[in-house]
Order: sequence, then structure tokens, then C-alpha cells
Amino acid sequence: MKKIKNLPESSFLLLLFGFFSFAFLAAAPLMPDRAEIFSGLIRIVSQSSKISTNYFAVGGYAATFLNMGLVGVLMVAMFAIFGAKPNNASTLAFILTLGFCSWGINILNMWPSIFGVMVYCLVKKEKFGANVNAMLFSTGIAPLITDLMIRYPHAEVIGFNPPGVVLALAVGLIIGFFLPAGLAHSPKVHKGFDLYSAALPIGMTAFFLNATLFKTLGVALPKALSDIAPESMQVAPQATVNIFCGVLFGTCVVLALLLGCRPKDYWKLLTDPALVTNFSSTYGNATFLMNVGVFGLFILGYYNLIGATFNGITFGIIFCMLATCNSGSHPGNVWPIMLGYFVASTVAGWIAPLVGGTFTLAINAQAIVVGLCYANGLSPIADKYGWRYGFIAAIMHYLLVTSVPALHGGYCLYNGGFTAALICLILVPELERFFKTKDERKEAKAAKKTTNAQ
Repeated sequence: MKKIKNLPESSFLLLLFGFFSFAFLAAAPLMPDRAEIFSGLIRIVSQSSKISTNYFAVGGYAATFLNMGLVGVLMVAMFAIFGAKPNNASTLAFILTLGFCSWGINILNMWPSIFGVMVYCLVKKEKFGANVNAMLFSTGIAPLITDLMIRYPHAEVIGFNPPGVVLALAVGLIIGFFLPAGLAHSPKVHKGFDLYSAALPIGMTAFFLNATLFKTLGVALPKALSDIAPESMQVAPQATVNIFCGVLFGTCVVLALLLGCRPKDYWKLLTDPALVTNFSSTYGNATFLMNVGVFGLFILGYYNLIGATFNGITFGIIFCMLATCNSGSHPGNVWPIMLGYFVASTVAGWIAPLVGGTFTLAINAQAIVVGLCYANGLSPIADKYGWRYGFIAAIMHYLLVTSVPALHGGYCLYNGGFTAALICLILVPELERFFKTKDERKEAKAAKKTTNAQ
């Protein structure tokens, strides 16, 4: 254990990625529908993945877990083969992509945009290893790749066809080629207040492609599985999800303790007044792993508390939310976001009947459950300005998140992260102009005490 605790950050993270991948691969043959594991995987790669698509309904439980495990292994292989050194951004990229593998990304539709990033590396003479994170982030538009391969410009699935495959490959190459520039520029736009930074360039790209391929050409936007067959969202193995996540995150907590993490070490992470964006390098491997486990259990507990339906989408977003566990999120700065969503949902439920509206966005509604996951990306606002402002940011995110899919047509898996970036564009300038940060308030208070003492 001592050797593992003292591993370099990059080696420890790669080991963690491998552990997560193995967990999914090991769970796949334990599922009750394991006899259909490979036929289910074929269905997953050959059917539309447009949000929201429940892979549990499309391919079954065993196939979904297999898909998640295989994509995890492929990502680990990219880090290892290309000599990349995983960091906090890699943690975000890996766990986020893994989370999408139960409702949007699969072992087939991930490659065209990854190849695009590789082409960028060749043209700019940059190392593949330095751009593995970009390769993983590029898969946020994978549902569009699938639709181009199997049904564009038709509304119904017609199957893989040469023109569609060529178009998907071309679009993927273009997306991947230009993404690294967008990733570098994105933090300048939201000023670091959206932890899902890749969502901005991916969201804008999906917005542009939706307008180009569908709106401008007059091609009808095909429906998602959740629109065609709403009952598919009810394929939800609550016990399976709870057992798997409980064991996985509980194991992380136990391992963190065995590695030497003490309660006071984790308390320091939770209460550190500084805006820390890299837990593994700041607090060490053991304390970071404790946050993985505790934050994961915290998310799982919240979704159980509100009565969320544990379908493939909800299962995946547990990991999509956990993805920020090394970039700044922990239970101490995420609770204001959760509170903001709860209050917004409650108030909207009261007001809707008064104005003749039909209220469908309860706190446990699928769209809101997913939206909260990415509102978590606004936790730096709570860190820097205080919990009240994180609370306000969450309310704004709740109000906007269900309207944003109309921009990108349901092809951006980072919908909530893209929404968070838009909230930053609206809210951050006002915070900077009218309000003081926690540090500024503390300094002003100290100065006032000094003045009074004199």
C-alpha cells in the first residue's frame, strides 16, 4: 500500500482508471441477461444514441456494462500507448466519457472524432500523448456520428451505409481537428467557473452542425428513443445500480483508508478556503481517492433520496458528476447546487398551475436529474463567492437546461455543461461587477477590525 500511496500522480490515476474499467468488465458477466451480452452490444452500436437513449433498454444490462468496460480499457490503452501523463483534466475526461457509455458513447462511434484529434497532432506536429484528453472530450458529440452512419438524412434507422459512414468519418475528423483550439480558448470565456470546460466548444460545434445538417437543408430532425418509446426509460435496475456503485465507491473509501487517509486529511479538503482545482496533486493520492469514494456515495445517496429512476442515463450521470472529483467538486461545495435545484423545482411546481402551465420538471424528472449533474460544474462559483451564489447559479441552470437541447438538436452529450457555460456568461460578469469574493469580504472584515482597534 505504501508503494501505491507514493506513486506519481500520473501513475496513480492510470491505476485508478484501470480499476474502474476492470470493475465494469467484471460486472458484465454477472448480469442476469449475460447470454445476450454480445448481441446486445451489437444493438448498442447499431442503434441511435441521440440523447436520451437508455442503453439498458437497447442492449441490456450485461452489454451496457461490457461497453463501458471496453471503452474504459481503450481509454487506458491510449494513455499508456501514447505516453500520456494523466492529471486532473484526465480524470475529468476519463470518468466523464465512461459515464456516457451507458447512454451515448460506444466502442464504434467514439473513433471518428478521436481520429480527427490525431490528424491535428500530425499537422501541428504535437505529440499524441499531450492530446489524449482532447481525444476523449471529442466523443461528446458521438451521438451525431452514429446518426450520420445509420439514418441521415432519414428519420428512421436504415442501417450502416457507405455514404453515411463516409459522412460520419468526415464530420468526426473535422470536429476532432478543430477541438484542441476550442478547448484551449474555453476557460477564457467562462473564466474557470465551469468545470465541464470542454462542453462549450463541443456544444457550439453541435449547435453549428445541427443548423448546417438539419435546419438549413430542411432535413427533419430525427427523434430520440425516449421520444419514440417513453417506456424505454423505465428499464431501470435500481438494485443493480445501487449495489454496483455502493461496492465500487465503498471500495474506494476502504482503499483510501488503507493508503493512510485520515478523517482530518479529508476534512481539510472539504474546508480548504482556497479554490483548489487539482486534488490529487494538492492533497495526495489517498485523500483524493477518499473524495472519489465519498463524493460518489454522496451522489448516489442524493439520487436515491429524490427517487430518481436508475436507467442507463441516470446510472451514467452518477459517473459524469463524479468526473469533477479531481477538478474542484466535493460534497462541501456541491450541496448549494443541489439545494438550488430543489428550491427551483419546488417553486416552479407552485407557480406553474397559477399561470395555467403543465409542470413536468419535478426534482426527480429525468431531464432535471441529468441537469443537476452538470450544474455541479458551477461549484467554483460557490467556492469563490460563497454558497449563496452557487445556490443562485443552480436556480438559473435549472431554468435553462431543458431549453438548450433545441440548439444542438440533442446531439451534444455535454448539454448540461454547455448550459453551465451559458450561465457563466450571464452571471459571472455581474458577480465581478457587483459582489465581493469570499477572500475580498474576509479582507474587508479584517481591515474594518483593524480600523476599529485603532
